[in-house]
Amino acid sequence: MTPDGSLPPVRQILVVDDDTSLREHVAKYLSDHGYQVHAAADGKTMEAVLAEAPIDLIILDVMMPGEDGLSICRRLAEDGGPAIIMVSAMGEEIDRILGLELGADDYLPKPCSPRELLARVRAVMRRREEARNGGPRRGKAYHFLGFVLDTLRRQLRSPNGATILLTAGEYSLLSAFLEQPQRILSRDQLLEAARGSDTEVFDRAVDVQISRLRRKLHACTDQEIIKTYRGAGYLLDAKVTRP
Repeated sequence: MTPDGSLPPVRQILVVDDDTSLREHVAKYLSDHGYQVHAAADGKTMEAVLAEAPIDLIILDVMMPGEDGLSICRRLAEDGGPAIIMVSAMGEEIDRILGLELGADDYLPKPCSPRELLARVRAVMRRREEARNGGPRRGKAYHFLGFVLDTLRRQLRSPNGATILLTAGEYSLLSAFLEQPQRILSRDQLLEAARGSDTEVFDRAVDVQISRLRRKLHACTDQEIIKTYRGAGYLLDAKVTRP
């Protein structure tokens, strides 16, 4: 309910992909989960939909006929357009980093599960809403051991300034650690802080994602940043500042 007692507006999503089967499958899945979904096969059709509907988020394929997704992403981000989740069969890390640096809110490789896509949609929508309302996470930056996590752009920079690509799960877990540094957090606490009620995540998934996050951090420093306390949980062993 909104403050005046009315129902909140249904969020509108635009799926832009030249693969008809995939486009229709994604559209149906998101529709079944409460979103109003539009579809377009290319940039020209996308523009026609944007002119007619108040789109909140675009799921944008990279490789399309005519204007490609990266070009579209750059243009829409410069104009302050809807949130963007890019999807692509290209698996190179440089392509994903480029998409995020051009203004995409998130990036998923193909093939991706509809459930994972739904979780990303919900997370991006939530962050946009918090930013519009001036929420506590707006524009926050965490500094630790030379690393900087920019929560507005959802980017982690290494001590030498390079961008470290994080999955949505890794980003959420790191954010949870940085909110409570030098404190042991159990799996349940991490799940509560990192995922909330958006997805069903088994305990083991936390171990896997923390292992991946550790590897990415350790590639930039010799210090053991995330420590394991058997039977208790995990701890971020670093001083964190928020200038």
